[in-house]
Amino acid sequence: MSIRLRGMTWDHPRGHGALTAASRVYAERYDVDVTWECRSLTAFGDEPVESYASAFDLLVIDHPHVPAAVGAGVLAPLDVPGHTSDLRFLAEHSVGASHRSYAYAGRQWALAIDAAAQVGVYRPDLLRHPPTSWPEAIDLARDGQVLWPAKPVDAYSSLVTVAAGLGGALFNGPGSFLDPTSFGTALTVLHQLADAVPAECLQMSPIDVAERLAGGQDQYAYCPLLFGYTNYSRSGFRPHRLRYVDIPAGSRGVAGSLLGGAGIAVSATADDLDAAREFAYWVVGATAQCGAYFDGGGQPGLATAWDDPRLDAATLDFFSGTRATLEQASVRPRHPRYPEFQNLAAPLVTACLAGDRSDTETIRRINDLAARLLGSETDGHSAGGGDSR
Repeated sequence: MSIRLRGMTWDHPRGHGALTAASRVYAERYDVDVTWECRSLTAFGDEPVESYASAFDLLVIDHPHVPAAVGAGVLAPLDVPGHTSDLRFLAEHSVGASHRSYAYAGRQWALAIDAAAQVGVYRPDLLRHPPTSWPEAIDLARDGQVLWPAKPVDAYSSLVTVAAGLGGALFNGPGSFLDPTSFGTALTVLHQLADAVPAECLQMSPIDVAERLAGGQDQYAYCPLLFGYTNYSRSGFRPHRLRYVDIPAGSRGVAGSLLGGAGIAVSATADDLDAAREFAYWVVGATAQCGAYFDGGGQPGLATAWDDPRLDAATLDFFSGTRATLEQASVRPRHPRYPEFQNLAAPLVTACLAGDRSDTETIRRINDLAARLLGSETDGHSAGGGDSR
């Protein structure tokens, strides 16, 4: 009888289709049946791992949730005998900080199955050369050609990206978010952008923007900041293909974009821990990442896949076109209460951009939240999480 494992991922072809396709191949080769359930992208970002981990063997998670999940004892470590060389390979072939973002308190708790950060995107049939600087991006927005996702979590992400790109010292120690001068400079850029794009952008997500750009309308041609999805660069996915590029350059070039992506973890209560770990290592390896995982709609987390000419050609150079941004992305703090901080801070940013809250009050309230929620040092935080690089 084959081994059966249950997994939880997120509801998009990039999250669900890729794992379903890879699991089908794995079942044929190893007689291990892995089935996947989905939750929304909002739940992926907001829902604590400990609230559902016991019901599954495999978990696709967002890296900021690792410290709390480890504290709750719901994850099984992946740095175990028999996988030392695999772990070394993954560390050496990480896209930017993707791999280490799932390490905490001296252990590895998930593997980077998917790599992403905020990048730029445009319609190559409408725009020959996308902006490469913030003044160019804002000028194009004033011409009515730009969309930008600025619902709370994405406005917050853009604030982190712009501030880090302009040299702001983000999360520079326990209880710190951003110094008021850098905070204000970044908000000025985002105000200029928000004032130039349609008001509906304040309720839009990256998927909303990608769907609008790739749909049948030709009004909008560019977005300067959103999390990339290779799906929209592939032939036949939508009426128009999108080309993803590096973010507009700040004083640090294209450094500082907020790191996203996803990791695959093993539940501490998995029925067969060894089988779950074996699948996790297989699906982040080159065979799966360059093959069934990508072909099923996935966005690989392994640098070997990002270097694969077939994958790059199939996605209008998504991987080569955004690599510089990914390699220099910002990692969010390794603190158990960071997700709570982000959830409370994010609506304040959107409210500020909508004109419902002053810059001064926004800066004060978010820095106060950081002092209250992120004020204690942790092993994971002191080990290097939370830098902007």
